[in-house]
Amino acid sequence: MDKELREAVIKEAMTWLGTPYHRGAKLKGVGVDCGQFLIGVYENVGYLKPGECNPGYYPHEIHLHRAEERYLEYILQYCDPVDTPQPGDIAMFRFGKSSSHSAIVIEWPKVIHSYVRMGVILSDAREALLCYNDGSSRLTGFYRPKRRR
Repeated sequence: MDKELREAVIKEAMTWLGTPYHRGAKLKGVGVDCGQFLIGVYENVGYLKPGECNPGYYPHEIHLHRAEERYLEYILQYCDPVDTPQPGDIAMFRFGKSSSHSAIVIEWPKVIHSYVRMGVILSDAREALLCYNDGSSRLTGFYRPKRRR
């Protein structure tokens, strides 16, 4: 991902701040969940074509009951794993039995994401919200959008 696209992703993501959390929605200022937030941002900067990325219906609590990495498998269709995050990359976190939460890296460890009951917020990935009760990280990896032709 080039510098221009990274900057566009961060700028667009910041315009979603304060959007309420709403599972399955993707309307800036109205409602969005963490996965639809990624799709909305990357559509609005032109990385994804509108409607290109459609995960369909997904149960709200699937991560609590199943260990399949369904969300991560979807991310891997569009992204490659990376060791060191850069602005605009995606950070994935484990809640329940699988990687089930995502955020856009602003400048690691600062991320922007849509969180249940909080909406789109800025967070430090080292703080309680994205960590286990013992303080260890829920982070499962970083992913960078693949080059588009």
